[in-house]
Order: sequence, then structure tokens, then C-alpha cells
Amino acid sequence: MPQPYFHNHGITLYTGDATTVMARLPERSVDCVVTSPPYWGLRDYGTGRWTGGDPTCAHQVPAQRHLNRQRCHRCGARREDQQHGLEPTPQDYIDRLLAVFSELARVLADTGTVWLNLGDSYSAEPPGKAAEPMRASTLSGRGAAAPLRESVRRADVRRTRSLPRKNLVGMPWRVAFALQADGWILRNAIVWHKPNAMPESVRDRLSNRYEMVFLLTTQQRYFFNLDAIREPLARPEALGEGIVIGGQNKGRDGGIGATERRRGRSIYGKYDHAEPFASRPHGQAMRPTGTRHTTGHPHGKNPGDVWSIATRPLREAHFAAFPIDLPHRCITASCPDGGTVLDPFSGAATTGIAARQLGRSYIGIDLNPEFHDIGLRRLGLDPASEGAAA
Repeated sequence: MPQPYFHNHGITLYTGDATTVMARLPERSVDCVVTSPPYWGLRDYGTGRWTGGDPTCAHQVPAQRHLNRQRCHRCGARREDQQHGLEPTPQDYIDRLLAVFSELARVLADTGTVWLNLGDSYSAEPPGKAAEPMRASTLSGRGAAAPLRESVRRADVRRTRSLPRKNLVGMPWRVAFALQADGWILRNAIVWHKPNAMPESVRDRLSNRYEMVFLLTTQQRYFFNLDAIREPLARPEALGEGIVIGGQNKGRDGGIGATERRRGRSIYGKYDHAEPFASRPHGQAMRPTGTRHTTGHPHGKNPGDVWSIATRPLREAHFAAFPIDLPHRCITASCPDGGTVLDPFSGAATTGIAARQLGRSYIGIDLNPEFHDIGLRRLGLDPASEGAAA
């Protein structure tokens, strides 16, 4: 087992590359994964390090595209960085995620699920003028995001390399299809609608207001508790009214049906006083799940695959934390009581907060220990307490 950065109160945090750390975790030890890897070509999270060369050098990469931008042109030091999202091409990004998911398949229980949140980007050069390299001290500053676009450019990520400018890359679906081809079962493609999405200064396309969340499994049978996330019925009293589904004349006779409904009856059109599905054996109509179809469920309705969840600001310096409502719903539906939740890109530990609220154990992995410290503060735990690495 790898040495944890923190291990206490049902929370275990590891520092390092996701694939490398997971390779040392036990098989079938995780019940649910909720994660949001860094999106391709958008941000530099400041995990790069210079090796070799002159340690007193300020280290600058060459401006010319054809030169090696991973070496300092002053002293020859080499920049090493294991973070995801700064791969030169979309395929490089996909291949690295496939390696992560290969380890996920090993540590995931046979009944386990993976919820993958991914955003998209456009094939355009990241904007920004030359800026100083991001220092660790900026992680706690409000202006920490200022040099990120330039740092992405310096890492030689060119989103116009594979597609002409202004193309939507389609990265979420590229990754989903690659995982499908690699043996994963794609169960849902959920649209996370952001009612308070950030405005975009664009005039020749529509602004983006959603991201994708994919539900993936390794087996056809897995743990999933739909009842736990059902939405309340608008009219729960209607369950006892014998609701009848109308036919082709319900539009013409809708006035009559509406009147009857106002009198407390839930019927449509020509089926007034009719036995529902009289021409078929009871329960044979509409059986998509193998159980008798009903017009309502006592626990509420299926929330569907469009989730309208507002983003929430994070004062700390992690730039892309999703709202806790997202992992909370995922864990509620697909992690059994007392189970273990994993996020291989833990960041500010939003998934960990949701797991702890729901009484599940949590394993988080991140390259940057400063993000673990942010997560521990959000969890109400002292990074220097018992169980933290010295």
C-alpha cells in the first residue's frame, strides 16, 4: 500500500499520479467512483517541476514552436509534469485517461459504478500575453487564475493542431467512446445543466450551459438504488386516483377531461369510465424494466438524465470544483451503505465531502498536496492532525 498523505476519520488521501497510486491499491476495494479529471487544454494546475540544469536559473522555454518547449533554453533543465490536461493532442489526453480507467477497472468492485464528469473546449489557441511562471504562492491568491492560459500555451498545448479553429472538440464523447471500445459499459450520458453558468463573450455561437456526466460500469449487473434519488411527485395524492392514459381522441375531448379533472378525477378523453388497457392482460403494456408499468411511483419520479444543478463558488484556489450536489446524488444512488468512494482526481475533495456526509469512506488522489490541504480544511479536518504525513 502507498503511504497516505492523510488517513483518519474515514478519509484517506494520497499524493501522486492517479495511475501510479491506484496500481498499489487492492483489487475490488472501491464501490463507487465520482471524478472530474482536468479538462484538456484549459488549465495548468502548477504541478510542473524543473530537473537538472542550473537550480538558480529562472528557467524559460523557447518561444519558437519547432523547438523543445519542455527544456529551458538558458540552462537545459527539463520540465517534468504528470498532470492530466496538458497533453499535446486530444488522442494523447484520451490515451492517458484510458490508462487511469484500466486501473479503475481493477480496483472497482464487480457491482461498482463510475461517474465521469467532463467538459469540452474549442480548437483555439489559448489567449494571453507572456506572463511569469505561476508560483506556488499564487495558489492562495485571488488572482491565481491570471497566468494560467499563458502557462497552457507554454506547455505546447495547441488546440488547433488537430482541428481547424473554432471547432468544438467533442472531448467528452471522444473519451466515452474510447472507454466503450475498451470494454466499459456506458449506461447513461447525463447532461449537467448549469442555470448560473458563466457568461461567455461570444457573438457567433450560443454560450455553453452544460457539461456531461457519464455513468459507466464493468458489469451488466451493478448496485443502483433509484428510489434513493427519486424526485417528489408534483401531486402525490394522484397515486390513489386511478390515473388513466388517454388515446387518440384526448385532444378533441380534452375539455371534458379537464372538467373531470377539476372535479377530482384524473382521466383523459374517451377513456372516461373505461377500464385501462382493457384489450390486454393487466400489466402487459409498457414494461421496459420487466416490471408492471405504473403511471406513478410512491417514492417519486425518476430524475432523468438532465440534471439542473447550479455551480457554487469556491473561495480557495482550486479552480474547477463541481458543486457538492453532483457527487452527493451519484453516491446516494450507487454506493451501498458503508461503502468506499474514490476520486482519482480529488482536487478540493468535493467528492470526499459528499461521501462523508453520506457515511461512506473516501479515498482521494491528487498530484498537488496543497489541494489536499484545501480539501481537509473544507472537511473540517486539520492537515497536521494525527494521520497526516509528516
